Parts: sequence; C-alpha cells; structure tokens
Amino acid sequence: MPSITMPPIVTPCIKVCVLEPQTGLCRGCGRNGDEIARWGAMPDAERRRIMALLPERMTRLQTTAPAR
Repeated sequence: MPSITMPPIVTPCIKVCVLEPQTGLCRGCGRNGDEIARWGAMPDAERRRIMALLPERMTRLQTTAPAR
C-alpha cells in the first residue's frame, strides 16, 4: 500500500517582521521569535500546531498593539 504524505507546511511569513514588545509576537505572521528562528527545523506536526494558533494570535495583536 502506498504511503500518503502531506505537503510540508509553508511559512506564514508575509515579510512584515516586527515583534511587538507587549506580546512578543510578529505583527506579520503571529509567531514568536523562537518559532520564527526554529521554523525551518521544526517537524510538520509542530508547524501545524503553531499554524492553528495563529488566527487567535493575530486577533489578539489587532486588539493589543498600538495602531501604526
């Protein structure tokens, strides 16, 4: 039986790399500095877990970060 492989998780980076001091999260993608640094070496399962957190993080960033 052939194995089914999923494509690798692509980066959520949109080239807006600004870590907000209040949250420690990137304004562009919602990841923290450690997640950004380790992204290329992370297993896909960890990337999927982080990707699932990003919508809530981005909402939080919109409500806690000062307007630019």
